[in-house]
Amino acid sequence: MTRVGVSVVDITPPPGGAMSGFAARQAPAEGAHDALTVRALVVEDTALVAVDVIGIDAALSARVRARSPLPAQNITLAATHTHGGPVSMPGRLAGRADAEFLRRLETGILRAIEEAAQARQPARLYGGCGAEPGFASNRRHAGGPVDRGVPVLRFDRMDGTVLAYFVSYACHPVVLGADNLHWTADYPHFLRARLEAASPGAIAIFATGCAGDVNTGHSAAASLSRARQSDRTYDRARIIGEGVAQAALAADLAPLTGASGAGEGFDSLRFAPREVGDRADLARRWRAASQAPGDIHAIWAEWAEQRMGREIDPMPARCTALHWAGARILGLPGEIFARTALDLRQSLGGTGPLHIIAYADDNPGYIPPREEFDAGGYEVEEAHRFYGMGASIAPGVAEALSQAAQRAAETAAIATAEGCSIKTSNNKESSHDIQG
Repeated sequence: MTRVGVSVVDITPPPGGAMSGFAARQAPAEGAHDALTVRALVVEDTALVAVDVIGIDAALSARVRARSPLPAQNITLAATHTHGGPVSMPGRLAGRADAEFLRRLETGILRAIEEAAQARQPARLYGGCGAEPGFASNRRHAGGPVDRGVPVLRFDRMDGTVLAYFVSYACHPVVLGADNLHWTADYPHFLRARLEAASPGAIAIFATGCAGDVNTGHSAAASLSRARQSDRTYDRARIIGEGVAQAALAADLAPLTGASGAGEGFDSLRFAPREVGDRADLARRWRAASQAPGDIHAIWAEWAEQRMGREIDPMPARCTALHWAGARILGLPGEIFARTALDLRQSLGGTGPLHIIAYADDNPGYIPPREEFDAGGYEVEEAHRFYGMGASIAPGVAEALSQAAQRAAETAAIATAEGCSIKTSNNKESSHDIQG
């Protein structure tokens, strides 16, 4: 049998903190609609941790993994990417990060891993994929790519009761809009609550799939307004969350057996400036276009003055793979597009459950596949300014990360077959052709 442990730690901050996710939202949080949590799932000496924040940077991931009771290489640490949480990445996505919350976040993640590791018990694993519930839509192209379906793993105690669920779904947790002023995990809150209600005593863990260009149907521009939108409410978030949960509960699950292991693959995040004009000229133009403090053009002007063209040397990027008794969980950093996930599925093949999750171990912004650059748009041309990055991600990075994830999966498979816990494919100096 496989030893499995699970834990939940509440990290909800008090009212009054800056919220992250919408440039149009300037007001602080007025309270909490639902708890923001860290949820850790430990399988043997590997772990998946899901955190209700918009992103976790690589430095925080490295610190926590180094301090955990498990091997640092065996841990995947993913943000759910809720847009109803506090600032969680210093220097990114505007807003000032609260030092006390950052401490709570780091200690909460570490505590969740420790508690789940201590709580490991024999368990049986089951896995499968639920039918697509029909909520996810490509926001850049009508009828465009979506990584469909609801991959699900269920972990049962030896007495037959459910210990934990792990579910992923490739759709932005951004049902609530910029008018929301309450802490919330967005639709994943309702998804987890529905699963836990179906199996009292169980803990549900949710991770967001490759949803960089996928949400529930609105455009990226719709999130630039503070105006209330009739389709972006808590009632709608409940319908979506419970609908995804129902797809998971209805999935045909098969028993999973075998060893568990982990793998890593590395490459580089490379950047390519897309702005035309010098820093000072762009800042003047955008300040002239600004109509109110903190509006879009004011944010862009501040970005040009403080961040444009700075710190754009290649950054290391970590991709991970967890193999749990035949199930595979791949983790990639940043806002990965659906096409990358679909290409990965085709390349990897296999018959067992396959979760491909984004926002794992870092979130430097949108990482479009090469073919998306000609289409331009918010994700390609503008989002890096809100993220506080010195330039946009370069063409070819998505493809390089896909290769790194495949290397991680291959080495995890070898580690599992050999009965080892970790293998590393280290390619920090990539030979891939990534053009700026």
